Amino acid sequence: MAKQQRKYDMEYKIQAVKLAKEIGGAKAAAELGIPENTMHAWMKAAREGRLDIGSEPHTPQTAMNLAEELTLLRRQAKEQEKKSAV
Repeated sequence: MAKQQRKYDMEYKIQAVKLAKEIGGAKAAAELGIPENTMHAWMKAAREGRLDIGSEPHTPQTAMNLAEELTLLRRQAKEQEKKSAV
């Protein structure tokens, strides 16, 4: 039986790339429970302009603090897993 590919919404990808810029791609992928190559593909898409993560720097004044962002991303990952399991 073939493994079903998970789908991620655009906001999830954007937040994941922002997190990866803060803590590194491999660590962010591990924290979110997604394949490392998926994270690197999203980061490449952001660098090439195919994934718009915004031009503002990721600072405490313009973004959620890292713990809140990680909590949000983990919740979204669990929701995606539930959807793909159905």
